[in-house]
Amino acid sequence: MLIDLILKSGKSAIDLCLYVLLPVMVVMMSFMHLMEEKRVLSFISRFFYPILKLFGLPGLGIFAALQILLVSFAAPIATLTIMEKEKISEREIASSLAMIFTMSQANAVFPLIVYGLNFKIIFITSIIGGILASSITFYIFGKHLSYDNILHREVLEKRSDKSVLSILLEGGNEAVNLIIRSIPLILLAIFVVNVLKSINFILFLEDIFKPFITIFGVNPSVTLPIVTKFLAGGTAMMAVTIDLIKSGIMTAKDLNLIAGFIINPFDIVGVMVLCSAGDTTKKVLKQAALGATVGIIFKGVLHYLLCSLI
Repeated sequence: MLIDLILKSGKSAIDLCLYVLLPVMVVMMSFMHLMEEKRVLSFISRFFYPILKLFGLPGLGIFAALQILLVSFAAPIATLTIMEKEKISEREIASSLAMIFTMSQANAVFPLIVYGLNFKIIFITSIIGGILASSITFYIFGKHLSYDNILHREVLEKRSDKSVLSILLEGGNEAVNLIIRSIPLILLAIFVVNVLKSINFILFLEDIFKPFITIFGVNPSVTLPIVTKFLAGGTAMMAVTIDLIKSGIMTAKDLNLIAGFIINPFDIVGVMVLCSAGDTTKKVLKQAALGATVGIIFKGVLHYLLCSLI
């Protein structure tokens, strides 16, 4: 049985890394690398920095926000990697990571829109929650992390004379290496989840949380997507949710009531993937996680209240 779980986890990890993360990362890293070398990132980040710094974010934070909201939960790795390479401060990386953890990832949002998810509300609450998470991380949880405001650097000023093709290939190769390094962590995370499933621990958690969920007038059937999300990730949650809605066990109203809490990359798989961006990202995980927890709770409550009024 143990060998079967290992093989099943390995297949899931390889499928996720090679057929989901790798295509997204190759395109995003190549694109970001090209903009970095041609100084486009430098211009844009400096333009947005005066506004974003109020929330503890570097100028590159605008790219991270757009990537999570419009591309995929894995896309911000490209921006986090550049932040590390260009020596963005630990405090700002922590704030950026907290924002990413809080916002709703596009790869779960867009498929669920077809099944009744309110896009306007999830988009607005994601931005508000993300800004709150980054701010509270920067000013409270991450205040002891290193921060160099005087010598703040966003990206290198040096303009590259390399060809566009060579720059794109460099970015693509960097993405491939990043994904290969992340496979062991993702495999172990999925293996842990599969072990918990095999010993019925997830069913045990469902029984525990059902009474609390019904207090808020939500269908008890949402327990399965909630537990699945935090243990197996947003993609698994999305698949379970769609199946429940198709079978009539769960409604679009139920989905919208819990969407603010469960549509984000702050889970075992998401954390493992995003922390593969580099050593600094791993180092500031604790501070980012604390900020994200506050942001997600606020975002979830706000989303619940807004959807309750509809």
